[in-house]
Amino acid sequence: MSGSNKGVSQNQVGGRGPGNGHMFGRNIPMAGQKAKDFKGSMAKLLSYLGVYKTTIMFVFLLAIVSTVFTILGPKILGKATDEIFHGVMKQISGNGTINFSKIGVIGLWLIGLYVISSFFTYLQGYVMSGVTMKVTYKLRNDINEKIHKLPISYFDKTSHGEVLSRITNDVDTINQTLNQSLTQIITSITSIIGISIMMITISWQLTLAALCVLPLSMVFVMMIIKKSQKHFINQQKYLGKVNGHVEEMLGNHVLVKAFNGEEDSSRAFGEYNDVLFKSAWRANFLSGLMIPITAFIGNIGYVAICLIGGYLAANGSMTIGGIQAFIQYVRAFTQPISQIANISNVLQQTAAASERVFEFLSEKEEVAEVSNALSINRSLVENDTDTSKRINGHVEFNHVKFGYTSEKTIIHDFNASIEPGQKIAIVGPTGAGKSTIVNLLMRFYDVNGGEITIDGYDIKLFKRDELRSLFGMVLQDTWLFNGTIADNIRFGKLDATDEEVRNASIAAQADHFIRALPDGYDLILNEEANNISQGQKQLLTIARAILADPEILILDEATSSVDTRTEALIQKAMDNLMKGRTSFVIAHRLSTIKNADLILCMKDGDIIEQGTHEDLIEKNGFYANLYNSQFEIVG
Repeated sequence: MSGSNKGVSQNQVGGRGPGNGHMFGRNIPMAGQKAKDFKGSMAKLLSYLGVYKTTIMFVFLLAIVSTVFTILGPKILGKATDEIFHGVMKQISGNGTINFSKIGVIGLWLIGLYVISSFFTYLQGYVMSGVTMKVTYKLRNDINEKIHKLPISYFDKTSHGEVLSRITNDVDTINQTLNQSLTQIITSITSIIGISIMMITISWQLTLAALCVLPLSMVFVMMIIKKSQKHFINQQKYLGKVNGHVEEMLGNHVLVKAFNGEEDSSRAFGEYNDVLFKSAWRANFLSGLMIPITAFIGNIGYVAICLIGGYLAANGSMTIGGIQAFIQYVRAFTQPISQIANISNVLQQTAAASERVFEFLSEKEEVAEVSNALSINRSLVENDTDTSKRINGHVEFNHVKFGYTSEKTIIHDFNASIEPGQKIAIVGPTGAGKSTIVNLLMRFYDVNGGEITIDGYDIKLFKRDELRSLFGMVLQDTWLFNGTIADNIRFGKLDATDEEVRNASIAAQADHFIRALPDGYDLILNEEANNISQGQKQLLTIARAILADPEILILDEATSSVDTRTEALIQKAMDNLMKGRTSFVIAHRLSTIKNADLILCMKDGDIIEQGTHEDLIEKNGFYANLYNSQFEIVG
């Protein structure tokens, strides 16, 4: 979360805001939605290519040269055919023989042309692959950077699988198009122009007949493109939804099993998959019609040309080699048309993928930091050269108002003043706004009204990364990544030594169980970190927070997943850690916060009681009832 040594040592943020997922029974959006900005998405994609315009122009030049050498082949082959025909006629008349040496020279020229053409084709593919990889690398890098700039509210309403699909499926689709289709477009256009010129040099009458089929082919192609476009868009859209659903179900597989949600999960998957199947089937069926339709129209033209060519040859207007060359050109003429038709299908899918990628990249980011944002790494007092002035941890909430949506305010008028080094406990029923206060304090969300200050400075004046570097955070839901135990602890301070990592583990009461594991600190946790227990995971996140050595601590029911004995040990370690630091403890088990300097009792977004444990028990109010209810014996 921060590049600072005192980076935020958090597990996960979220799960408290709106839209954090229904696991089952989700609504399926209607299919057939059209792209919001189809042309704009393609224009943005071309802007990414614009950086490499010189290289792409070189690729186009290679494609043109390669195509030109290929196009010359049939006409030269026609000369060989004419030479054989004239030789045969001379033999029949007894005036000569076939000149095989001349035919051999023509053959060598043909081989040379095709070898050179193949070399340029290979070279253009090699260069274009480099451009494609750079473009897709930048796209993925931009998406990755965008993820870190998006507000938490975006991820409250968007599944992880949907975001992953844009990074993987959609960018891969763009990659394949750029790598395979871009040079093919220029090759096909060059082929159409070059072949047309070569056909005109042989016979303008036959060329006119051949070109008559082109408008007819284009009419059918445009009709199919118009029909299939929306299906390609839905294919990409629902591919992302299927991925998102599968990722969510696999990530919560145990929960699905525990609540017998397999049938409901399968139903949701089936609905998504059904829409994906129909969209993909329609898109591919319609796109598959292009080649046979253009081939059929091309064959009609081919028949007409054969008839006309035969007539011209009979009249002596054309040679046999000319007819043979022209027929080759006609057959080659329909191929680039079919390729362009096929590429148009791919471009539709690419446009749909590009739109999804650029929609993500254009999502509203976190509120921009002020231009003269305060830096925690310097004195906060203007023109004060005393660098000893640092954050002390005096936190104030002044008439704070907040709601995850504009229609519903959940924090109405929150006021609190926390002195440096105080241990503050926040208690209250579920939904009272306890974790929301923490989210606001760390600027995962910005307040709708009022202000939060640290040492008298509005937190909006700080750089976000530096503000968050003040906090060490341990949440109820643990977060560990695929890596060694040492690396997971070191996430709190990336440059920590092995000795510092172990000392933090000892303070968190984790060292003894880590050393008992097969590989100790080098044990690699899997993606779900389920090769250690839930309690052990919590101990590691606490060690991470201890290693971060922050100015302000946030503990959201940090000991909820451990047994009573371990909880007592952790509580002792946390008490030592909290000395001299401002600490916020969100607690459900009120027995763990009896020694808090100040207890804030929240209900419906407001503080209704505050004081020490003894004071609040003596008042015999809301807190006393909440505390006593945890010790009632249900008969």
